[in-house]
Amino acid sequence: MTHLRKMMLEELERRNYAQTTIDCYLRAVAEFSFHFHCSPSQLGTQHIRQYQAHLFRQRKLAPSTVTQHLAALRFFYIKTLRKPWSIAETPYPKKVQRLPIILSPEEVTQLINSALTPFHRILLMTLYATGVRRAELARLKITDIDSRRMIIHIQGGKGRKDRDVMLSPTLLEALREYWRGLRRKPTHWRDRAHNNEEKLLPLSLDEFLRRFLLHLLPRGFVRIPHFGFLANRRRATLLPLCFQLLGPIPQPQIEPAASADQQPSPFCRCPNCGGTMVIIQTLTAFQILLRSPPSFPRAA
Repeated sequence: MTHLRKMMLEELERRNYAQTTIDCYLRAVAEFSFHFHCSPSQLGTQHIRQYQAHLFRQRKLAPSTVTQHLAALRFFYIKTLRKPWSIAETPYPKKVQRLPIILSPEEVTQLINSALTPFHRILLMTLYATGVRRAELARLKITDIDSRRMIIHIQGGKGRKDRDVMLSPTLLEALREYWRGLRRKPTHWRDRAHNNEEKLLPLSLDEFLRRFLLHLLPRGFVRIPHFGFLANRRRATLLPLCFQLLGPIPQPQIEPAASADQQPSPFCRCPNCGGTMVIIQTLTAFQILLRSPPSFPRAA
């Protein structure tokens, strides 16, 4: 890290700028210095004007992006280098005013119904019903939804500002239906505003008791866990290996049927009707012993 970059980083951190703004400003100044292959402290207003034209002509950047680059350079020269800055010589580009694209109710319904998964559907519904930003929706937690006052708390929005948005009854019912359909309820969440730190999701007393009772078996039921090669984690790998080690399964041999000229054995005739008996299954002595009823000791 160069001395100028360190000085600019300290000035940004002392003013408590957001981490995204710090990264953006540092990257803009680094690109400005790389374009002229010179230290930014040795560049002046004429170079800034040339660089601004370069952003529009060669890089084809939007006016808002060029304004962001100028704001970073303005901060660097005024706050870090303590040099004067002339807005007249480096004006901000004029913004283009465009009308927003407004979808009809039929188009909104078609957009929401085209979601591939219930998760994507609830994301589209929340974005349309509340008007929150994408990053704000990604940081939304269950505790931010206040169903009593029918509002949603947006914490750490743009500019790290908190605000409340309205919660419609249709969205509330959709969120509850999606929550009931989850097989595994989330217990942790990642706070992107604080270095993606993993935090514990607080639960109400009723929700905690409901989840705890899911692990209790009714009276008379016994839990039988699978272990060994039948364990859920290794079943898909070990069962094919077991079949491979056992080898091919022998096919039962079917005895050819007796021809019309061959007389059946007298042991294969029914003693009652005299008809030919058909062999269904042949049992060994051990199998007969297993199928026989248990023997009880005789009374003396």
